[in-house]
Amino acid sequence: MNHPKITVYGIPNCDTVKKARQWLTEQGLAFDFHDFKKQGVPEAGLDAWLPALGWDKLVNRQGTTWRKLNAALQASVQDDASARALMLQQPSVIKRPVVDWGPQAQPRFTVGFKAETWAQQGR
Repeated sequence: MNHPKITVYGIPNCDTVKKARQWLTEQGLAFDFHDFKKQGVPEAGLDAWLPALGWDKLVNRQGTTWRKLNAALQASVQDDASARALMLQQPSVIKRPVVDWGPQAQPRFTVGFKAETWAQQGR
């Protein structure tokens, strides 16, 4: 079976990313892993994710990184441009994993991990 190229974006020590990578491996789906800590946030990727997913879905406002930001910075994140700047500066604020399922997939991008949802993607 010919599967599209899948790229998983995240941080290797994130529990959700670990579960997602394990699930893909168990399904026999090949994927590339892009480590935000080592490789940074790909600007072209971010520019594709924002219109597809929305900044409010990409910014993890429940996470430690967000909670450590000062209130003024948190309040300043109100649109694609301000969220983009924050995500480039603080990659850990991005909800993980972001997955590019390949150009043929619908939807092409997902954020977070739910095995039930992913089972639909990985067909």
